[in-house]
Amino acid sequence: MAAQPLVVPSTEISTTQEEEVVSPKDFVATLPAREGWSEPLVQYKKYWFRPRLLERTLIVKQAFVPRADDIILATQPKCGTTWIKALAFTITNRSRYGFDEHPLLTRHPQHVVPFIEIAGGVGANLPDIHALPSPRLLATHMPMSLLPLGTRSVGCRVVYLCRDPKDALVSRLHFENKVFPGTNLSMDDAFGMFCEGFSPYGPFWDHCLGYWRESVARPDSVLFLKYEEIKSDPADVVRKLAKFLGVPLTEEEESSGVAQEVVRLCSFEKLTSLEVNQVGGVRHGDSLFMNNSVFYRKGEVGDWANHMSQEMGDKLDAIVQHKLEGSGLVF
Repeated sequence: MAAQPLVVPSTEISTTQEEEVVSPKDFVATLPAREGWSEPLVQYKKYWFRPRLLERTLIVKQAFVPRADDIILATQPKCGTTWIKALAFTITNRSRYGFDEHPLLTRHPQHVVPFIEIAGGVGANLPDIHALPSPRLLATHMPMSLLPLGTRSVGCRVVYLCRDPKDALVSRLHFENKVFPGTNLSMDDAFGMFCEGFSPYGPFWDHCLGYWRESVARPDSVLFLKYEEIKSDPADVVRKLAKFLGVPLTEEEESSGVAQEVVRLCSFEKLTSLEVNQVGGVRHGDSLFMNNSVFYRKGEVGDWANHMSQEMGDKLDAIVQHKLEGSGLVF
């Protein structure tokens, strides 16, 4: 059955004044909502959010104080977040840790790079990011337009990682059904909603476009990467990331194979073989506990063909191509 909108006011109430005079929870309750995924999503400034995460996003917009040397890793969920966290953490900390005794051998990448807007523990309203020493390495799923005020003006560096939307959708579907009890979404329903632009942090194409356009306008501050690019030549992406993040590989590091060592440590095969990524979990706020293993599925490019028809793939490709037309961004 196709997802049906809930009976909620149809106009989006999203003025800054209204956000300021009511609590985030009360404000979010006024927004248009729609069922279909593992829980109803609310729409704010054209994007769809889980209500609790939008509440935190609104709090962060006011409370987060950016620093000029902050590094923000931005993704849509299920687009390589764990991988880019591992890569960026290893690259920026390579002078502190050797590869044989590296934190990633005993800690999940989700633990070493905190999200700006996702609470990190029971009873915690926000991650403890304000106490972190500079330079901070942070992550977010927020659209570019909703990043906290000041991230542009102070010069924070942003790395955005996106993925073929077909593979992102398949990964999203598996994640929803595995993580959220009682959820049993079909590919047909998930595909229909995704094509309408209705998905967590969607529309998918608008999320990508926000960061893409910013990377074109400010290439020294925003680096736009694709998952497929890393899969194709991971060592080259390591070099590109290192240069962008202000810690380029030296000639000595190049000759000693540091780029290849980073790739090896952060590879899907290596990370999934580690005990820390097979047991335990990550708590998001008060109510949701995710097993560490759910952050790894297959890590493959083109797996969508095993879960949807060629006709569905062609339809989604055509929709995305139309939405991105004229931007210079292609998948």
